[in-house]
Order: sequence, then structure tokens, then C-alpha cells
Amino acid sequence: MCRDRAGSYSDGARTGAPNAVQVADRFHLWQNLGTAVEATVRLHSNCLKAAFTSSDDTASDGDSANATKTMSPIEARIRERHAASHALLAQRHGIREIARELHTGGNTVRRNARASVPEQLLTGRRQPRASQLDPYKPHLDKLWAEGHTNAIQLHAELQNLGYRGSYQIISDHLRPRRRQRIRVVPPAPPGIRRVTGWMMRHPESLADGDHQQFATVLAHCPELQALHEHVRGFAEILQTPSGQHLKDWITATRTADSPRLHTFATGLAKDWEAVLQGLSTRWNSGPVEGRVNHIKMIKRQMFGRARLPLLRKRVLLTAAANR
Repeated sequence: MCRDRAGSYSDGARTGAPNAVQVADRFHLWQNLGTAVEATVRLHSNCLKAAFTSSDDTASDGDSANATKTMSPIEARIRERHAASHALLAQRHGIREIARELHTGGNTVRRNARASVPEQLLTGRRQPRASQLDPYKPHLDKLWAEGHTNAIQLHAELQNLGYRGSYQIISDHLRPRRRQRIRVVPPAPPGIRRVTGWMMRHPESLADGDHQQFATVLAHCPELQALHEHVRGFAEILQTPSGQHLKDWITATRTADSPRLHTFATGLAKDWEAVLQGLSTRWNSGPVEGRVNHIKMIKRQMFGRARLPLLRKRVLLTAAANR
């Protein structure tokens, strides 16, 4: 009698068929392990946040560093043109030939040729014009540093000090600072169910992105790393139709720091005969579970509007058609 591992199934099988050999279904063994794994991952949910918070901080630091190095389109064009000019000059091309190649004037090519580095071309370009806001910028910087970032309030504050310029001048002056304050929200760390799914699947079946994230989780949490090793060990036992290493697995699991895994191992020991039959024989509940899922599918097709008589007829008709 192939059954689930709950105590009521065991008692019912013993009462209804005392002479039958009870077999613990392999799928339910794996499902029970998954329940214990999910509970253990939930206990270490802080590891998930810590693992991806540290990596996100590193990434955000790199992004902010890159943001400070970002150049304007004009500067990028000047640097690109300077590099192209010197590359053609090194090949002994003439000024006019380079100008035709780069679609620019001869004087521009000569300036690039005289400048050994592009910074010499950028010095003194586009100096900012004098503004009505210049006398008030130190005070405006002080207010911004104190946390006053509302441009309307800052405009009113400067007007009290004698500023006669427009609100737009202040807003334009503060716009680059507002862009620096924008923080890109990193993606949320993987959830408990997702990490449990990674742990219960074969490592080779994981996608590249999932595999990298799972490796990050295991690297930041030794407890989950040990749990993963126990899961892979039990998976190998399920794939071996003998169950000879199950006792060693239970002994190793009891020494691990995982109370939920201890509970699972204790349940295996209490149901030892049925578990051993499930691991060493061909009997399983697959056909029954498949029929249950088929009945559920038929019921969903009726949108919950038909009652048991119609469901019974459809199930019998489908069974007759499959013979």
C-alpha cells in the first residue's frame, strides 16, 4: 500500500489492511524534505538580505563613481576627434586628408595636432556667465547642506536677503544636485520560496542568473551551504534504488545545526520500514496523483458550475476513451 507519510495515512493503512506492506511514496519524501528546507531558509532570511545588500552597495558605489566620471557629449566628441586625428597623423596623413576623413575643418585638425592631450583643448571652454544668483550661492549651498531642498522655500529665503532673480535660476542651479540625490533602487533579494526551489532542483538545471544568485546566497550563509549539501545527499539516495546510505544520512543530519532537518530525519526513522520500501521498490503513487490532477483539470473546465453527477460522467467517459 503506497501512501503519504502523515501519521493518519499510516494508521489508516494499518487499520484497513493490517497485512499489507506499507510503502512511503518517493515524491512525498522529497516534498517533506522541501517543507523542512523552506522552514530552514526562512530562519536564515536575514542572510538573503545581507548577501544582496552588500553586493548592491558595491555596485552602487561603482555606479556613483562612474556617474562622477561621466562626461558631456561635447567633451566626448572632442576627445574622440583628438584621438582620431593623432591616429591618422601617426600614419603620416596630411591635414587636408584628415579633415576630409573626419568631416571637419583644417583649423580644427591643426588644433588637435598641436594638443598633445585632449585636456589642452578643454581648458577654458564655455566658462559660466555671471548670474544674479552668484552673491547668494554660498548661502544657498549652506541651506542645501542643512537639508533644505525645496526650491520654492529657498527662493523665498533668498528674496528676504535681497535676491531679485527668478525661481527658475535657482531651480536650474539645483538640478545637477537633485540628479546626484536620485538613488537607483536595487532589485529585491530572492524570496524564501525561490531560494528553496534553487536548493531542491539539480544545480545543472538552474539558469545562469539563478546559479550566480544561488552561489552568492550560499557564500554568505554557511548554514544554508551545509543544508544544500544535505539536500544533494538525500537526492542521491532517492536516485539509488537501495536506500543503503539512508541511515548514514540521518546520522549526519542529526549532527547539523538545523532543527527542521532534525525533525524530518526523526520522522524518517519512525517510519523506517515504509521509507525503506519506498526507496528500494518500484511502487509509487504516481498513477494515483496523475488521476487526481486529471479530475481537477476536468472540474476547472466546468468553471465550478456543474455538480458531482456531471463530473462523474465526464471522468468515466474520459477513462473509457483512454482504454
